Amino acid sequence: MTGKVYLVGAGPGDPELLTLKAARVLRNADAVLHDELVAEPTLQLVPRHAQVYDVGKRCGEKKVTQEEINSLMMALAGSGLQVVRLKGGDPLIFGRAGEEIAALRQASIPFEIVPGITAALGAAAAAEIPLTHRQSSHALVFVAGHSASGFDETDWPALVSLGATIVVYMPGPHYAKIAQNLRAAGLEGEVACAVISKATTPQEQVYSTTLQHLAEAPVLPTPTLLVIGRVVGQSRHQFLPAELENAAPFARRLEPEL
Repeated sequence: MTGKVYLVGAGPGDPELLTLKAARVLRNADAVLHDELVAEPTLQLVPRHAQVYDVGKRCGEKKVTQEEINSLMMALAGSGLQVVRLKGGDPLIFGRAGEEIAALRQASIPFEIVPGITAALGAAAAAEIPLTHRQSSHALVFVAGHSASGFDETDWPALVSLGATIVVYMPGPHYAKIAQNLRAAGLEGEVACAVISKATTPQEQVYSTTLQHLAEAPVLPTPTLLVIGRVVGQSRHQFLPAELENAAPFARRLEPEL
């Protein structure tokens, strides 16, 4: 008897942001294949009898190839197990779920997608950034930035013409390249930016700057996101110089030097 695969989103980092359905599926799992970024308290929901595999990919280093993940997932389900493929954030946003769905369909293995809170939404909530705003941003765009070469394939002028809030997943150290492309596409240098590291976790850091100074941003611990747009000016991490003296220590530490 063939089992079933659940493609589950674990949320942005805080285990309390896991959905009720995701928690239920994990508690009933026979096998779990999880990414590197899944919080340990989330993994503690998995039954003791279940097989657990760390198949995470981090900073370009792959423990297991995507093909190997697909094969293992299908083999486990083919033996009748309830399999959870657990991914950080939402499985359908930069999570390679499309490749896994195609493999499962080809093998005629039943599957179900359990959405999660994607990193952009978790990071924005933690930093109190409204990703859309009636007066300043009517669109929201997610861009993958895990490699510098990938930026050349992005239609930056189209993004700028939308007047959208731009969220770059996995920007790495490529802040200068991102800023260069956006400035060349016509985005003003005064537009606010925020680099958010380890969003929704106790280790979260937020660095606020502007597009013209983005190249000077520090390389914070991964995972990071970069939010660009006028809405970033409404973040709780935006301070006037006089306010910095009274700001919370962590907020003051994360502001760029004035």
